[in-house]
Amino acid sequence: MLETNNGYKSGFISIIGRPNVGKSTFLNRVIGQKIAIMSDKPQTTRNKVQGVLTTNDSQMIFIDTPGIHKPKHKLGDFMLKVSKNTLREVDIIMFMVNAEQKLGKGDEFILEMLAGNPTPVFLVINKIDQIHPDELIGIIESYKERYDFAEIVPISALQGNNVENLLETVTKYLREGPQYYPADQVTDHPERFIISELIREKVLHLTREEIPHSIAVVIDKIRRDEENEGKIRVAATIMVERDSQKGIVIGKRGALLKEVGTRARKDIEMLLGSKVYLELWVKVQKDWRNKSTHLRDFGFREDEY
Repeated sequence: MLETNNGYKSGFISIIGRPNVGKSTFLNRVIGQKIAIMSDKPQTTRNKVQGVLTTNDSQMIFIDTPGIHKPKHKLGDFMLKVSKNTLREVDIIMFMVNAEQKLGKGDEFILEMLAGNPTPVFLVINKIDQIHPDELIGIIESYKERYDFAEIVPISALQGNNVENLLETVTKYLREGPQYYPADQVTDHPERFIISELIREKVLHLTREEIPHSIAVVIDKIRRDEENEGKIRVAATIMVERDSQKGIVIGKRGALLKEVGTRARKDIEMLLGSKVYLELWVKVQKDWRNKSTHLRDFGFREDEY
């Protein structure tokens, strides 16, 4: 933890909401680079991802959490626990909703979770670029009837509309505190975690509905090859639950897996600032989402949350 001058502010902000409301898009926009993967598939985020934004007078640590939904397996239970636990350890809660979607049962469930919580709650209405401005008043009123929000801020995380105003509002609520992370650090996650997420993102983009939630990515090895121009070698295994899924991820004559590798390698090279040799394998681990030992092996450790 770094010493700071008097008047310096810092704090932790949890971003919660239903799946696919734009939490990861917002985090990447604020941080200025990709640390959280994005997909049009719901429940893309599985672990909490911390993004650090440091300015001259403040440090904001944003926690992107899994979309809150009714669990269907042990992985789902883990994801819900991660989201709930962050509510007890932050200075501000940002409840993000999609302006295109009406207030539904999922939002009601989250509002019930927030009831009685003393932490200031911001209602952040995302994707305002997708609706007519006249619709915004009705959306705001429907939520105001159900909860006493500290602030209500409409934004477009994709376009950047009103995001600076939201950050200024967040800063007003922060207390004086230390600089927790160095100014040039943008996440608390190790590179190994981010690399595995970048690979998983490409599989999500390139496969159909039967695949996305059945995969995990395990990084087997990262090492610099000094004999090959210092290129970084990354070996990773894509885990699936059924043999049929393995065939889909590999694709005809290995075409889909090759495309996953090509796209992931570009992002990994940007992350590491170095040329990368990426080696991918696909392995079947039946029903891994319902087995605690596999969840722990794949990085979903309940004791850390």
